[in-house]
Amino acid sequence: MDPLKQNIDIQRASLRNMLVDPMQRIGREISAKWDDKERLDKALLSDLSTLPYVKYIYAMNPGGIQVSDNAAREEGLLRKDFGRDRSSRPYMSPYPSTQELTLSDTYISQRIKRPSITAIQPVHKDSELLGFLGADVDLRDLPLTLEVYKEPSKWQQLKGDPAIRGQIFKQKRVESRIDRHIDEILPVIEELMCESGVYHGKIHFSSNRATIWHIDDPYCYRLLDYDALIDPDICFTYPHREYPHKAVIPKDAIAPILDTFKYLRFADDTIYLRAGSINIFNGIVGLNFSCDGSHYIPYTQFLAKDSKFWGDTS
Repeated sequence: MDPLKQNIDIQRASLRNMLVDPMQRIGREISAKWDDKERLDKALLSDLSTLPYVKYIYAMNPGGIQVSDNAAREEGLLRKDFGRDRSSRPYMSPYPSTQELTLSDTYISQRIKRPSITAIQPVHKDSELLGFLGADVDLRDLPLTLEVYKEPSKWQQLKGDPAIRGQIFKQKRVESRIDRHIDEILPVIEELMCESGVYHGKIHFSSNRATIWHIDDPYCYRLLDYDALIDPDICFTYPHREYPHKAVIPKDAIAPILDTFKYLRFADDTIYLRAGSINIFNGIVGLNFSCDGSHYIPYTQFLAKDSKFWGDTS
């Protein structure tokens, strides 16, 4: 299974486990009050406190028409939502299970315009489906994603814009200023990354610029134009930093990676490298080609010229 999908499934399962028992209990309780709106509203408002991280709860008939007010954690009862047609909302279409709790896919809420999930609990009385209990969760309120998702360390290829790919054989690489002075510029990039604290750098060969991120100021990037790249004095503007011991890419691999960028830039006049990036901490080399195809590949695989990557750069 795709690691990102697997991570999402784990988060959804955790949320469902938190909600399934209290939602079932509330469903049983409100079934006896279904035909008395005032008692139904009061029960929903009272029971909301037992649902972790839920922002709103409400009751709907089998057709998705709201038969209660919205019970809100902060605002109390919101009467304007009574009678609202929710039948076309993502949590009601496709139609939810009439036997067990259903957790919707993530969607953008109409009220707060933020990613949300709704849990739908069927409500029965004497085996008759009275309707559904809905519980809205704002993803910002969830404590589930405490650990940042980590990208898998494998080659990933992303196809580009079909309009560009369709015209690929009608174009030809135009020599840039970086191309003409590449043997002077690549050593500057190497120096910045190996000795001056730049941990992520991207060279835009076709547009004569580079963007870099420095370890002392990781939230901001710097834009280096051609004039900065061609002048070795640029290295004086960044303090010397020891090469990070946490780096995945070893210091002595930076030059070979940059040399391979040069090879891919000049190897073919039709399919050629437009931009290349290096991140020393995740060990990934990023490549964007003239056909708009992109590759994200572990540096070891990139430097192993016999890998599958070298058979398909489009």
